Amino acid sequence: MKDKKELIRIVRFKNSFEIDLTQKKPGRGAYICKNDECLKKIFKKKSLEASFKSTIPHELYESYKSLMEEMNMS
Repeated sequence: MKDKKELIRIVRFKNSFEIDLTQKKPGRGAYICKNDECLKKIFKKKSLEASFKSTIPHELYESYKSLMEEMNMS
């Protein structure tokens, strides 16, 4: 178990998905950790698809990866 502040929220609202850094956007949410290992596991096991019972667009994974790179640079 981790504190929500250590996680990133992915939100689904009206059949669109996005990264919710504020953790306050409306819609169904799922939390994922802030590291590359987590991204690899989620992508391989299709954990987000299971959580949302829907196909996750590849662009969301790319956005998450870019965000992780930005966070590591700062």
